[in-house]
Amino acid sequence: MIATLIMGSRYRPSLVWLGASAAFTIHAAIAVAAGQLLHLLPQRLLHGLTTVLFGVAAAYLLFVPERREEERGVEEAVEPRRWTRTAAAAFTVVFVGEFGDLTQILIANLAARDHAPAAVFVGSALALTSVAALGAFSGAALLRIVPFGTVRKIGGAVLAVLTVVSLVTLIRG
Repeated sequence: MIATLIMGSRYRPSLVWLGASAAFTIHAAIAVAAGQLLHLLPQRLLHGLTTVLFGVAAAYLLFVPERREEERGVEEAVEPRRWTRTAAAAFTVVFVGEFGDLTQILIANLAARDHAPAAVFVGSALALTSVAALGAFSGAALLRIVPFGTVRKIGGAVLAVLTVVSLVTLIRG
């Protein structure tokens, strides 16, 4: 997200969005496929794993300082020169930077838990490409209005709620 924000403020946003969206769509497909493998686990174990991962993701967003993430995003925002390099750089930065990241793990868990791989893929791909659009097209303006730390805290709060819901579901069996 940070790299997309930075690249979108420096280069043609449409090209940054195109590259980032392609990478995110591939990530969603990989995550859903992994989720189908997770579905083979016993349901109670799967729900426990999902609950733990939601909790870890919430803690990460709520307690890991955004300054470290911002520095990483700036480092990842390479300096492409041509329009083809802009899209390719956005694709590469997002694909490599987000591989095995929290979002991909959460998508895999949702695909395993909800037994609806097509819906999870479509929903996650649309969500990720929408976030890429926000970052690429309004990155600089968005960060002037809503601090990145606030965005992280909102995401962490949503994941904390999902953790509680998953825990209640796990306990109720």
